[in-house]
Amino acid sequence: MTYNQRLPLFVCIDSCIVLTAIFISYFLVNATLDVITFPAVFSSIVILLSHHYLSFQSKLYKKAWVYASVGELISIIKVETFTIFIAALVQQLMFHETFTRLLIVTWLLNLTFIGGSRFCWRAFQDAFLHKKNNQKKILIVGAGSAGIMVARQLNRKNDSNLLPVGFIDDDQKKHKLDILGIPVLGGVSKIEEIVKKLKIENIVIAIPSLNKKQLNKIFMECAKTNAKTQILPLLEDLMTGKVSVNQFRDVQVEDLLGREPVELDINTISQNITNNVILVTGAGGSIGSEICRQIAKFQPRQLVLLGHGENSIYTIEMELKENYKNNKIEFVPVIADLQDEKKMMAVMSTYQPDVVYHAAAHKHVPLMEKNPEEAVKNNIIGTLNAAKAASWNGIKTFVMISTDKAVNPTSVMGATKRLAEMVIQNMNKESATKFVAVRFGNVLGSRGSVIPLFKNQIEKGGPITVTHPDMVRYFMTIPEASRLVLQAGALARGGEIFVLDMGDPVKIVDLAKNLIKLSGNSLDDIGIEYTGMRPGEKLFEELLKEEEVEEHQIYPKIYIGKTSELYMREIEELISIYGKLEKQELRKRVLDIANHRIKEMTIMKVPI
Repeated sequence: MTYNQRLPLFVCIDSCIVLTAIFISYFLVNATLDVITFPAVFSSIVILLSHHYLSFQSKLYKKAWVYASVGELISIIKVETFTIFIAALVQQLMFHETFTRLLIVTWLLNLTFIGGSRFCWRAFQDAFLHKKNNQKKILIVGAGSAGIMVARQLNRKNDSNLLPVGFIDDDQKKHKLDILGIPVLGGVSKIEEIVKKLKIENIVIAIPSLNKKQLNKIFMECAKTNAKTQILPLLEDLMTGKVSVNQFRDVQVEDLLGREPVELDINTISQNITNNVILVTGAGGSIGSEICRQIAKFQPRQLVLLGHGENSIYTIEMELKENYKNNKIEFVPVIADLQDEKKMMAVMSTYQPDVVYHAAAHKHVPLMEKNPEEAVKNNIIGTLNAAKAASWNGIKTFVMISTDKAVNPTSVMGATKRLAEMVIQNMNKESATKFVAVRFGNVLGSRGSVIPLFKNQIEKGGPITVTHPDMVRYFMTIPEASRLVLQAGALARGGEIFVLDMGDPVKIVDLAKNLIKLSGNSLDDIGIEYTGMRPGEKLFEELLKEEEVEEHQIYPKIYIGKTSELYMREIEELISIYGKLEKQELRKRVLDIANHRIKEMTIMKVPI
């Protein structure tokens, strides 16, 4: 019903109520049916006009009564109270007396009838119109303002066909109380018991203030049940109106494995990026594209998107242009191969970036085991070409993206990234450009992550393949990794390896179990199969060697590694002969240099 339709209806209803209330009051007060008197008629006109005038002033007729609560009741009380005061004043002026008892009874009747007419409709809707059969029982974790808001929304308009039957809250003061007619059944530890007892089908976690560890604890309790677990939408999505409070989102693995975000030094990063020219290599990749998104927030003058794949570069260019179409940022796509030394020199010379973020690399461990020469070409030679071009053109800062697999590497990928770090650290000694590396663990959601693989296996009905039951890894989100890179660039003095405190490592098998649960399946439905470790893999990763560790943090959650011995002569020799070596010989040589086993290296016989 539109406002123009509602207005005459409410005016008519209120008029009938006000007039009826006055004459009923005369009957009750005077105990006579002779209620049509001049004072009664005059008072009724004054009260009626006053009521309508004050109702318009307080916007009583614009209230959406389906959402009515205490606020609307207070509005009615104010309107009726001021109406009676006006009537009393007019009676005093007109009749030189105030019919106090009559006005008090009229006030009470108006509150009862007018308030009742509004709230009865809501009660009727809640009780009958929105009552559905076969509703799914829902348990709300969190009896705070967010949980109450969820319950009220579900009770009011049950589009999702969910019926809230109980709250869970660790606040003992709320236990055994009813909120909106829904009982608070106990703390988080009782979730499993309550779900079985009440046959709960859905659980909604409605505590926006939860940190990652608290959410993980609650989810682990929910995971013991067969109920589907969801979470309240992100607060920013609620505030911007993208979603409503009853549009719950599934719990993502990032919610459980992600750490609390690192607070950034915005001013320092802004000085490094704002109004400057920034170049990102590998700009179309998972990490590179997110670095570009984070950089764009700081308003660079020009952002050069360099990559080898035209489709990925086109995609990130279109995304950034759409998101920042009202800004003056110039986005420049450049298709280039890191192995092309002349092209890299030309790109750096043409655009003269202030900062280079080097994210391009081959990162897939098993693939690089089979193609070690490609890892050398892209990860070592490509990095060397980009670094030389940056140094030759006087670039201020060069930030290389590295990996925890570069520590005591057992894979070709990790070893080539360690040698790339050595190249960077050596370049810092010879150049005015500040060269640094940023080292972190596995990134959730990246193309090489296990997450997409596990999700694909779940969609196909399983089983999930895990290499070893004891394998553990460090995890972080793509945005956090990218923000760390920007912070490292701002903190760079030259030659450092920055390492993020990534918290506790996560067992891959636990990650697989969580993903199965998040998908709404059970372990029996999907299953987990152990396939054995692949070439180059190890059970656990490290972020720094013992001899590299600095005790203090250079920035909250960010450590800095000491410079270890560099083997540039051996790296240069490797670059000169790698194309003539057999795969296994090349693999051994790369790993020996990366692990400082120089004395163990045998003299290579290279065919002429």
